[in-house]
Amino acid sequence: MNTTAEYIASGFVKIDTDLSYLMGCLKEVLHELGENEAAEYLPWQKDGATHDASAPPERIEQAYSIAFQLLNMVEENASAQTRRQREIEHGLSDEPGCWGQELTLLKEAGFTDQEVAKALPEIRVEPVLTAHPTEAKRAAVLDQHRGIYTLLSALETESLTPTQREAIRDEIKVVLERLWRSGEILLEKPEVGSERRGVIFYMREVFPLAVEQLDERLRRTWKSVGFDHTLLAHPHAWPRIRFGSWVGGDRDGHPFVTAQVTSETLDDMRNNALIVIDRHLESLAAKLPLSSNFQQPPEEFERALVRLWAENPTQSELLGRRYSDEPWRQYVLLLQAKLPFSNGTHDTSSQATAYRMPDELDEDLALLADSLKKVGAQRLADTAVWPVRRALDIFGFHLAALDIRQNSKFHDQALVQILAAAGQPAADFGEWDEARRLEFLNKELESPRPFLYGGNEVGEQADAVLSCYGILRRHIRSYGRGGIGSLIVSMTRQLSDLYVVYLLAREAGLMKWTPEGLVCTIPVVPLFETLDDLEKSATLIDAFLSHPVTKRSLIYHQTDRTKVLSLPHSKPIQQVMIGYSDSNKDCGILSSQWALNEAQSAIARVGEDHGVKIRFFHGRGGTISRGAGPTHRFLGALPHGSIQGDVRLTEQGETIAQKYSNLVTATYNLELLMAGVTGFSVLEQRPSPVDQDMDHLWSLLASSSKEAYTALIQMPEFMPFYSSATPIDALEISSIGSRPSRRTGQRTLADLRAIPWVFSWNQSRYYLPGWYGVGTALETLVQSQPGALATLQKHLKKSPLLYYVLTNVETNIASADKEIMTRYAGLVPNEGDRSAILDLVIAEYDRTNRMMAELFGGSLDQRRPRMLKTLRLRDHALRILHEQQIELLKKWRAARTDAPAEAERLLPKVLLSINAIASGLRTTG
Repeated sequence: MNTTAEYIASGFVKIDTDLSYLMGCLKEVLHELGENEAAEYLPWQKDGATHDASAPPERIEQAYSIAFQLLNMVEENASAQTRRQREIEHGLSDEPGCWGQELTLLKEAGFTDQEVAKALPEIRVEPVLTAHPTEAKRAAVLDQHRGIYTLLSALETESLTPTQREAIRDEIKVVLERLWRSGEILLEKPEVGSERRGVIFYMREVFPLAVEQLDERLRRTWKSVGFDHTLLAHPHAWPRIRFGSWVGGDRDGHPFVTAQVTSETLDDMRNNALIVIDRHLESLAAKLPLSSNFQQPPEEFERALVRLWAENPTQSELLGRRYSDEPWRQYVLLLQAKLPFSNGTHDTSSQATAYRMPDELDEDLALLADSLKKVGAQRLADTAVWPVRRALDIFGFHLAALDIRQNSKFHDQALVQILAAAGQPAADFGEWDEARRLEFLNKELESPRPFLYGGNEVGEQADAVLSCYGILRRHIRSYGRGGIGSLIVSMTRQLSDLYVVYLLAREAGLMKWTPEGLVCTIPVVPLFETLDDLEKSATLIDAFLSHPVTKRSLIYHQTDRTKVLSLPHSKPIQQVMIGYSDSNKDCGILSSQWALNEAQSAIARVGEDHGVKIRFFHGRGGTISRGAGPTHRFLGALPHGSIQGDVRLTEQGETIAQKYSNLVTATYNLELLMAGVTGFSVLEQRPSPVDQDMDHLWSLLASSSKEAYTALIQMPEFMPFYSSATPIDALEISSIGSRPSRRTGQRTLADLRAIPWVFSWNQSRYYLPGWYGVGTALETLVQSQPGALATLQKHLKKSPLLYYVLTNVETNIASADKEIMTRYAGLVPNEGDRSAILDLVIAEYDRTNRMMAELFGGSLDQRRPRMLKTLRLRDHALRILHEQQIELLKKWRAARTDAPAEAERLLPKVLLSINAIASGLRTTG
């Protein structure tokens, strides 16, 4: 059997072989299209030739962008094939973070299969797909990527004939030509509808199949580690997975997400959910051609079939002729005919016999499964009916839960307009102090009376909120609350920010009056984003959970949105969202990570005091500076007691395509999430010792790093340097997302969203938000406390948080490049601004490298061979692109002042260079 080092080495060989193959295909295509110079200039040629960056040919950015995209696919496929080989040779328990390893670790820790099985129904994970503007590639380009990856995977089949291999190569070349001829960049901002279609693709085409494979892997792993397979026999025994979406619901700083857009989104997701279930039923019918000549259907099943015949006599007559002796197939096809489609050409939603709720269909499927068991076809019930019930439980008739997010200031403005229209003496509500606000809100929340009646226009913000909430109210009335997520309050600064939403919900009819008082029919969720808000969050949650409306609402929501196979939760659940981006932008990576850790620990303790489970919603981005990192290490680094079997997290921008673009990778990433949450949640049942020494060191590191970081960004020279030494000006007018890059349009650092902030630093190879201040923090600690370095080294592998954060920092500092940073700094016109900032950045870069090397010991080649391989592969080609971008930025910026027409001509080239570098770095923001 191979060792880890041998798997790594074979993976490198696989990358080199497949990359050479695909680059050969691309080179042939470019020659055939007459692009001879670009073809010869391609990186990773068989002869090992490199090229001079000073005179690259026309369209080299596009050629290199495609080349990097091919490299990314090759690396993804090599990872998948290496995992496959490890599983063949070592079984299911060898892959870090997957079911096999997690269950084995629990078994070795002394947990019995009964204890693990008892925990499974309480496990719930929910990836939430968002359309943050970090996907720089067009949807058409992503389609071509999926095509190439599928063909590359097909070449893994050893039994292919030479003719078949040649046909696949020809097909790859066809897709590559299509990719070359397609526009690589978005010249116009995508509409929300386009982003919605992209997200729905994954929900409809990838996740249903991935979930089936995920369940099968759990079933087989459970048996392979020696657990009793009968413990998973009951439908309620399985962990829950749900999906969420922000596309069409997130209106924070996004004026194009209107009530109409939200309505279209809910309808679109519902119809696509029905497509998912329709496909499952179609497949199920084909799997049940059981003849009544060989098994007598049970009486209860026959009565149900007669009922279905009566409901749909026309269809029944047709099925009776076609499948006269196949009652089980007839039954399933008659269930399929009851799906409530409402897409114009195929509208069955208004039929009296159509299903209204998914649990109605599940009752009929449960009866079907029971009938199969009674005739001895248990295997068919398990393999054919169970996946349909599971899909119905996960996707329902709604596909995913749509969150509605809005800024707390916007809510304040809406309420002020409502109060003014109602003639209330509180029109200056937005200027009140917190005590006065709370007194007013608490008094109002004792009554079901709205301020206004009728549908008159009130004001821009009030109309936007009330029209959106009206859509939610009508959707719930028609279809239940399955497709509705939460009302998320971004920039939650004070307790009253949440009570304002309660009052707006009352105004829109989203509150129910009970004998005990008001209940909010949609959960209200705070979002803590800044350092200051994180530090105050536990106190705020304590007060919020004490409010009578909150208490009643949590009990109301204790039953899961999808009630098909899921039992009610054992405790009321309060969701709390924490943002990783703004706190990092505020205070740097070490201080941000420690603040997030401390906030989660404190909030979890508050929840425990109230008898409430806290469902943390992690607002992670696609880069380390915005919370990204390996899933199993991220979960392991969360504070003890904060997971509780229930995790929600965002999947943003290019991360969605990287994790879920193909079935194998999607299944793997979902398994990491589900298995990791299960493993760490079961381990949380045992107390974890508090390491006060490590907590003290963390506090010192966070404080020193924050001081160094904030000193830099508060310098008067900083914004002029940042504005010129990065392509932020081009990013702000690019079209990679439907949402504006600034919250209010003000040109300040505070108003700039974290996504373009990180994106721009990555493009110019500073990666500054992901490491700045770390070197100073480590050096200060070591100099002030003898023995501190040895203490940190001792805790490095024992403290999951320390190891996770510092290995992520190491990744960022390795991705940064001092020479390229200096070249971009040359774009800063003022010498004083340039030297003031660049000198500090270079000094901190050197300091961080030195201190990280002292802390970790050993060489990166030994510790991080895969990371170094991917960096070195990209290095020379990226340098060519960076030189090109620097020259383009010079010309474009000069033309913006003197020759607007020329600037307009140059802009697509600038944007293409951004796209090409993003492909090479495999990250945007």
